[in-house]
Amino acid sequence: MPTNRLVVKEQVATYASVLFDAACDAGGLDAVLEVRDQASQIVAAIRGNATLEETLKSAAYTPEQRATIVRNVFAECNPALVDVLAVMAERAEADLLPRVAEGLEAQLGEKLNTVVVDVTTAVELDDHLRDIIKQKAERELGKSVVLNERIDKSMIGGIIMSTTDERIDASLLTQVENARVVLSNTK
Repeated sequence: MPTNRLVVKEQVATYASVLFDAACDAGGLDAVLEVRDQASQIVAAIRGNATLEETLKSAAYTPEQRATIVRNVFAECNPALVDVLAVMAERAEADLLPRVAEGLEAQLGEKLNTVVVDVTTAVELDDHLRDIIKQKAERELGKSVVLNERIDKSMIGGIIMSTTDERIDASLLTQVENARVVLSNTK
């Protein structure tokens, strides 16, 4: 049976709203950020495990069995996230989790006026540089900013910053590649 896109969109919005509210009520911004991070890890885990992915939508398992599997596999995660994902698994809708995570991110901006900026560098940021990045991002985005820092030892240097809507790649490798393209087009 075909699925109505508007119905799915409403389901995703409902899951995201319930998840956001439960996390926020349990621990405010910190809990919402924790759920955000865990949701992206769960999405990667499900995508990386074909057996789990198939199990969560398989009619060979009862809804209760699918919920139990989720509760057991992700027991260490935030309880609000586990509860919502268990309901999604019961309904064979766990494949909506990436969209629910996006909805959670949107609500973070709408309800808490906060945006997460993922920052990737070759070395750890010092406090001064962290403050500069945060202040600049807050001015540019007009919202409070939480930095999600990641070190990538394969980077030669520079910085990559991204939000759900925008990506700024100022890594040394990208700058060299851009210079190479400009020089090769100049004759």
